[in-house]
Amino acid sequence: MTSSYAPRLAATALAALFLLSACGGGGGGASVASPPVADTPPTTPTVPSDPTPPTTPTTPTTPADPIPADYQSYANLCATPRTGLDAQGFAFPDRQGTLQDEMRFLRGWADRNYLWYDEIPATLRMADFSNTLDYFAALKTPALTAAGKPKDRFHFTYTTAEWDALTTAGEEVGYGLTWSRNSATAPRTWLASIVEPGSPAAAAGLQRGDMLVAVDGTDFINTTSTSGVAAINAGLFPDNAGESHRLTVQRAGSRFDVSMVSQVVAAASVKNTKVLDTPTGKVGYLTFDDHNAVAEKQLIDSFNLFKSQGVNDLVLDMRYNGGGLLYIASELAYMVAGPSAAGKTFERLNYNNKLPADAPIPFLSTAYGFSSPNPATPGMALPWLGLKRVTVLTTAGTCSASEAVINGLRGVDVEVDVIGGQTCGKPYGFTPVDNCGTTYFSIEFQGVNAKGFGDFADGFAPTCTVADDLDHALGDPAENLLAAALSYRATNTCPAAPRASAARMTLVRPEVKEIAVLSKRR
Repeated sequence: MTSSYAPRLAATALAALFLLSACGGGGGGASVASPPVADTPPTTPTVPSDPTPPTTPTTPTTPADPIPADYQSYANLCATPRTGLDAQGFAFPDRQGTLQDEMRFLRGWADRNYLWYDEIPATLRMADFSNTLDYFAALKTPALTAAGKPKDRFHFTYTTAEWDALTTAGEEVGYGLTWSRNSATAPRTWLASIVEPGSPAAAAGLQRGDMLVAVDGTDFINTTSTSGVAAINAGLFPDNAGESHRLTVQRAGSRFDVSMVSQVVAAASVKNTKVLDTPTGKVGYLTFDDHNAVAEKQLIDSFNLFKSQGVNDLVLDMRYNGGGLLYIASELAYMVAGPSAAGKTFERLNYNNKLPADAPIPFLSTAYGFSSPNPATPGMALPWLGLKRVTVLTTAGTCSASEAVINGLRGVDVEVDVIGGQTCGKPYGFTPVDNCGTTYFSIEFQGVNAKGFGDFADGFAPTCTVADDLDHALGDPAENLLAAALSYRATNTCPAAPRASAARMTLVRPEVKEIAVLSKRR
């Protein structure tokens, strides 16, 4: 959720910003060291010749680090304090401290707030770590689900500056490209799924469905070496605006190079808003890629258009939406359902047994007014369609706040038809916590709808399984998922066979700085 986030920030102006994480982990997560490899073969044990009775061996134990009782006293004590002003123009709160102070804050915070705090390994020792990112990566449950997947797959970090830019303005340094991939390991197939209008990628002529072949001359498909992967990461995910890199792509059997210069790209969260005429009425369609602050006004504008055009049904394309602000999800769900849902529970957040319960998040009928370059007016009435049935297009990249929209609407008896693929499975959320220039994301709650349901850790199964179609533009009625949605709406029958072509693909958001088994630490 990705990500849906729900900050517990009482007595601050941000108290009502409820968020859910981005599916697939988000960007900048810490890497975990590989287990040591023996450099000599084990020796064959010998049997002592002295027939003395064996003694019972004792296992030395290392005491666990004490958990700080007052972890807040370590907040903003930094090994390298920041200076200057933050994104809101306030002086950074950092004071001189140590690496141990930063770790003590994280350990105490996790013990108080982490949903599975009692499953954090008791043998974790700060002295075994040389940085906070690796230490934070270990501060989670090692348990697996019944399906054998990690119970906590949503534990990650951003630099605070990067996170502020992403959530407030939808901005990130890059080319305006989002990829879908078949595998994290070689041989890799990455296909362009979103080309942001007005971005360097769009200016270079890249199109949805283009396959990545090489990065700055390094074979992207087959490279496995550490140096090769590092070169690919540097080219795909530039750290700074103004970097020039060359991508080799393949389209319709032909390969060609494109050179691009990275820049700060402000991605539109809502795209392709249109009204489709069908024999049974007007159907609204929009692509919704991110539950961030800029999405609020864009969604309001789209629903105003739908309302004015007399739309009586909706296809909500969230196939690449990894999550974000839970209040945005609630507002969107209200704009679908209308006054019949007003004031009802959209999502209730269940925390660990150390924390008091919050009031449920209702279906919000007015705009919160998130800060963004084009904000909605706080308190303005939201437009609504009053639908009892809606269609959502999904893939494995549909996560977190996007799943909350599906679950929340079903909780008030709106029928949600899911067309596409199994969603990612993230009924959990967290508070983004900034300390010393890093923003940490650690699961704090499980969300449930008005009926008390929130058990979808394996994702929502599609009503009709249809493969993502990268050969058509999003919003094209001939594109597989949209065509299947329109057909199912008319006939209540799924396509006889999967419509498309490609192997199962999962989303690589631009902010997920990873390739193969290595991750690029920010």
